[in-house]
Amino acid sequence: MTEQPLIEHRLGKALGRPGFAADVEPVLRVVAGAGDRIAFETDEAVYAELHETKDVAGLSAPINPVTGPVFVEGAHPGDALAVTIHEIRLLDRGWSVSLPGTGALAGRMGDELFSRRVPIDAEGVHVTDRHVLPPRPMIGCIGVAPAEGVNSTIMPAHALGGNMDVTEARPGSTVYLPVAVEGALLSIGDIHAVMAEGESSFVAIEAEGVAVVSVDVVPGLHLRAPRIETPDEWVFVGLGDPVQESIRRGYEDLFDFLVSDHGYTKGDAYALLSAAGHSKLGGPTGSRDPDPLHPFTAVGAVTLHSIAKSLL
Repeated sequence: MTEQPLIEHRLGKALGRPGFAADVEPVLRVVAGAGDRIAFETDEAVYAELHETKDVAGLSAPINPVTGPVFVEGAHPGDALAVTIHEIRLLDRGWSVSLPGTGALAGRMGDELFSRRVPIDAEGVHVTDRHVLPPRPMIGCIGVAPAEGVNSTIMPAHALGGNMDVTEARPGSTVYLPVAVEGALLSIGDIHAVMAEGESSFVAIEAEGVAVVSVDVVPGLHLRAPRIETPDEWVFVGLGDPVQESIRRGYEDLFDFLVSDHGYTKGDAYALLSAAGHSKLGGPTGSRDPDPLHPFTAVGAVTLHSIAKSLL
């Protein structure tokens, strides 16, 4: 029997816009589990403009647009959308940008906007004249639509995804997102060429590119926050304010996964997580709407909680 070729749907960056919302007309419809590949082209125009003008107030390009949305036939509220990342194709450049007042190093970088064009070639990502790093492309912003209102594609990160900025959203991983509306309405943006854990700069090494994914549905999998399956581990996203609340929620979800999905006793789950359940800070986008007067100041925290598959 001849194997059917994969269908790849190409969604151009012109389809990008800020925000996740249920009232946006889908740009594509696919069937869950059919195996279709969807290529989301993302946009870096805002960083090129900042590099040219150094003027945040006068920006014409949108910040963190997401391409989509895609309606997934078979995705219903109360399910989980499984988004498998197959490939991320980068262009020949990325950007390092310091926006005044943002990121962990704002106090060191001062009030002047810094920007650097970062070449990307066969040698790697040319972060400085002395540092050429292997690319580790990832999706910074991936999410689905809320039942009402608009979820930000900048900050905060939401239970339905958003700008989580976690390195685990990379090729070989599957991101699981709670479905709140019929068809889920998946959108993707904010590709990074390489990013350190925690993203001290708030923008990493941003890069235009194409994320190639496929989608499936896990019926009745009620998630209160995203989870990510990598080849080696399960990672649970914690969202809360303050950071201790985020950590608690992430660990609870991991604990419930061991007890409910894998049949562990509470004692065994508790002991195993004490010995081998790891925790770290996720991206810097926070878990609650920032103060309107300081729109890039995070409130709450994104945390990540993981267990090796070999221990299950």
